Amino acid sequence: MNEHMTRPGVAGWIQYTGPDNTAAKQFYRDVVGWTITDMPMQDGSSYSGIMVGDSPIGGFSPYPEDRGNWTAFITVDDVDACAARATDAGATILSGPMDAPGVGRIVTLRDPQGARIALITYQSMQA
Repeated sequence: MNEHMTRPGVAGWIQYTGPDNTAAKQFYRDVVGWTITDMPMQDGSSYSGIMVGDSPIGGFSPYPEDRGNWTAFITVDDVDACAARATDAGATILSGPMDAPGVGRIVTLRDPQGARIALITYQSMQA
């Protein structure tokens, strides 16, 4: 993780979710030239990370969806407070807020116009 990712307001991570991760990863390797590597997670699983140089910038969710989607993760100081403000402003919570071991606290929501977005407070930012 780089310092840029933990700056509140920054879109520091992107994540793909879709019906066929194998095909999607090959598409982005071929078209964009990404290196995609398995990153070990704290719970013993692995996550397919998108590498640019030595730094991960995103990844491919292990949970399939019917349609391919990209989600931007916006860094915030307090996921729970932001989730409450988002729902007050008309957003719908899709998942969370929840702790992702070794990563941080995350909520995924749909804004009032229908866009999916995730908010994250990285573990390194938490007191």
